[in-house]
Order: sequence, then structure tokens, then C-alpha cells
Amino acid sequence: MLRRSLFLFAVVLAATSLGSDPRAAFAQAPPTASAPNDYTDMNNWLCRPGRQDACALDLATTIVGPSGVTTIEPWSADPNAPIDCFYVYPTVSNDPTANSDMEAGQGETGVVRSQLARFASKCRLYAPMYRQVTLAALRARLSGSPMEDDADLAYTDVLEAWNHYLANDNDGRGVVLIGHSQGTGVLVRMIAEEIDGTPVQDQLVSALLIGNNVEVPEGKDVGGAFQHLPLCRSAGQIGCAITYMTFRATVPPAQSFFARSPRPGMITGCTNPAALAGGAGDLQAYFGGGGFGGEPMTWVEPAVEVSTEFVTPPGLVQGECVQRNGYSYLEVVVTGDPNDPRADDIPGDLVIGGQPSAVWGLHLVDVGIAMGNLLEIVDQQTKAYLGR
Repeated sequence: MLRRSLFLFAVVLAATSLGSDPRAAFAQAPPTASAPNDYTDMNNWLCRPGRQDACALDLATTIVGPSGVTTIEPWSADPNAPIDCFYVYPTVSNDPTANSDMEAGQGETGVVRSQLARFASKCRLYAPMYRQVTLAALRARLSGSPMEDDADLAYTDVLEAWNHYLANDNDGRGVVLIGHSQGTGVLVRMIAEEIDGTPVQDQLVSALLIGNNVEVPEGKDVGGAFQHLPLCRSAGQIGCAITYMTFRATVPPAQSFFARSPRPGMITGCTNPAALAGGAGDLQAYFGGGGFGGEPMTWVEPAVEVSTEFVTPPGLVQGECVQRNGYSYLEVVVTGDPNDPRADDIPGDLVIGGQPSAVWGLHLVDVGIAMGNLLEIVDQQTKAYLGR
């Protein structure tokens, strides 16, 4: 029996009593004065190379084929990975305060299992803790009684960690920036203010900016959020950004925050990891075990024992970047066959009031739904970067 990734379950629990409009969740409160974090303290990092921490995991995965046959896909980290990955996690803190403390809880340790640890096969992992806006603050905003949270504090922490990494760990290596949701919002600001058009951009292999809006002028790949960092249009392209937000094959509801720019002439960028040049392609998904609402998911009928935490169902999910009604997003189609023994649907919907919420799309699995594609792209980008 499989377990759902801890961070997914935490977000579902936090959202069950929320309203349906997420837009207020990303407003910024006025900054407050707080002492800076000390990133020379290794306790302020979730993951770093060469130690047993939240990213030091066995990520063997069960492959579930259309015929119902299951096999085990082994996995191992690369201790000699030639590049680095710097990761900023999404909203996962269960702390009761508006901004989190610097103690890792189940949300923080769970999310790196699902979104980051598998990249250790391609890069050295750096994941700082930061005083993010919490699930409690998110819940308060959506209920109409906001807490005094401080988005600038979260940003300043990540910037401090990034500068520490550059000064003490990078040693001129190429680096991939990885973020999701709140983490992507932080990285978009950091890239725009600290990296875009500066010498350090030359070290940027790519930026995976997933699950939040990255604006570009309609019909162009650069000139919105960034002036010098374009969207990626091939796996061999470096110094570029991959960005998307996933929804099922329905137009996002009007109240959806994601996938729409409020500025005239701008759209939210969408780069399909399964087909960067355009069109549809197979998404190589890695799901963290459980199904809807935290209940175990049966991947094969009749049920077979699955001994690994993660499952990948090849050929079950396709994606294509589309523009509809002002939205630009990665449209996900599940191609299940009711006549074969494999499951015909996937987990990932945010459950609110006992029902999947189309407002959030497949936000919970934005990263996992294309994990295999992202790993392949990073591998090819690394080769291109090293071969310059």
C-alpha cells in the first residue's frame, strides 16, 4: 500500500475549509524588521551535498504498465554530479504563525521527497530553509481574515542563502534553479533583481519555475518577468526558463489566480517539458503514492502489492501548452483505457469541501507530473552547458 507524499496531504488538509479564490493568497504584506538567518549554520539547510538529510533517500519506483505488470525502477544519486541545483520549496509549513520558523516539519521534509530528491541523480542539491508565508496565513487570507505575514522576509531569507551558496559552495559550477508555487514566486523576483543580465547569469544552466506565473509578452519568449532570460524551446538550450501550470482538459475557472496575467499584452509563459518546441507529448509522471484526499490509490485491478513509495505509469498522461480565454497553461489529458487493468485517472486535484477544485488545477502535482521529462532536460542541458 502506498503513502501519499506528506506535503500533498498537508496542503489538502489545510485547504479543506477554504474558499475557492486563491488570488488573495499571494498578496504581499508590509515588511517587518527581522534578524537575518545565518546560512553558515548547516541546520538552516534542508538538503546539502554529502550528508544524510531530507534528500538522502531511496527513490526506487514501481513502474505500472498498461497491462498491469509492475516492475521496479532502481534509482541512485550521483555523488560526482557536475552541476548544482538550488531549490525553493512551495507553501508547506504547518506552523501556526504567519511566517514559519526555521525548524523543518513534515511539510518541509515531505516536499523535498516529491519535488527535489530525485534531481540528486543529476546535480548536487542545495535546499535552504526559509521563513515562508505559512499554510495558516494562506488559510487566513482565503477566509477573509488575513494574518500579518511578511513575504519580503521569505524573499530575504532565500536571497541570503543564495548569496551564501555563491560565495562558499558554488566554485564556478553551473546551477539549475528549481521552485514551485511560493518558491517560484521568490525565485522570479530573485532572478529579476539579482541574476537577469548580470555575470552570474552565465552560470545558470536553467531555471525550473513551476506552478506560478512567469510573464512574457504574447508571442515572445522574453521581455516580461525577465529582460535577458528567455523561455526554453529545446532541451539543448541553456540559460533559459521552463515554466508551466497544470490543469485538466477544461478551461480554468474565472477566479483562478494561476495561468493568467493581469497586464495587457502579457501572458503567462508555458513550456511543455514533454515537447519544448511545441505540441503535445507524453509526460513522464512520478506520483508519490496516494490518491485523492489522502486515501491510498489502487493503480492496478485486481490490486497488486506495491512496495515503493513512488509510482510511474508510462504512457498514461499527456500534456500540451494551450491558450484559452486569456489563460496559458499546460493542459493535461489522462489517456486511460477502461479495458486494461491499470488505473484510468491520476491523483493531484486539490480537494475543497470534499470535491476536487478546478480553481487550483493539478497544482499539487505540477512537478511530479513531468518529473521524468525535467530530469531528461536537465541532463541534456548539463551536457550542453559543459560543452560550451
